[in-house]
Amino acid sequence: MTFKDSVLALVIILAWGLNFVVISFGLGEVPPLLLGGLRFLAVAFVGCLLVKRPNIPLKWWCIYALPMGFMQFAFLFMAMANGMPAGLASLVLQSQALFTMVFALVFLKEGVRFHQVLAISLAGSGLLMIALVSGVGDMTLFGFVLTLFAAASWAMGNISARTMSQKGFSVNVNLVIWSAWVPPLPFFVCSWFMEGPELMQSALLSMSWVSIGALVYLALVATILGYSLWGYLMSRYPASQVAPLTLGVPVVGLSFASIILDESLLPLQWIGVCFVLVGLLVNTFGTRFFYQLKTIFKEA
Repeated sequence: MTFKDSVLALVIILAWGLNFVVISFGLGEVPPLLLGGLRFLAVAFVGCLLVKRPNIPLKWWCIYALPMGFMQFAFLFMAMANGMPAGLASLVLQSQALFTMVFALVFLKEGVRFHQVLAISLAGSGLLMIALVSGVGDMTLFGFVLTLFAAASWAMGNISARTMSQKGFSVNVNLVIWSAWVPPLPFFVCSWFMEGPELMQSALLSMSWVSIGALVYLALVATILGYSLWGYLMSRYPASQVAPLTLGVPVVGLSFASIILDESLLPLQWIGVCFVLVGLLVNTFGTRFFYQLKTIFKEA
């Protein structure tokens, strides 16, 4: 990458890593489902003024946006409102890569390689270590499970995106932004029935500059800016070079959560974090590593 593009990559990692701390601030005053609806409404209103409408049938907007937008963030926001620390949320959500592998095997009949099985085993062991101490530190088991549901929803969105690509539809930042019109309705309906109209009204009327700032960050920085820069890098470099950038997100998330929110992890959770990160590394670079290893043995 050029120096400029390397800086843009760093901006993405920082923006998405800090995103989890900002969510915590937003949830301090706004209930999770209402916050999710407001986030996507802001993305849709602002984003549609900046990018062209994708030439994709509306049903595919829904097939993509419901798991990727509504379900993922409904589960994530509820998880963080119910005892899931921001730092750990940034890490556990990355298990979407493992869920994507499993769903691709089941629904798309894609093969699974040895390094992918190894990645699932390592990351799965790490997640189990993190879950075993739920209720002892800051994390609750309920929040942890909801975050896993969020990761699984993200993976379902990935499968939708792959299916759309196979049918000739381009899954890019235009779709991400314009499909943001889909999640607000289910978010607001669920908020009405689960959080109640009184809480919704109270939260809207009493929003402070902290809540408004969090909403602006989630919509403009984490979503519109983040995905625009991501799309730019994906258009200039191989996916194998850009995709590993997401590995930096939980590192930044854990760091910011420790500094800003004073979150701390138990020893077993730190071990679990290391296992998950190693599993994600194996999943990302395993093909290249085992290919080079095979080449070395052939030449020996």
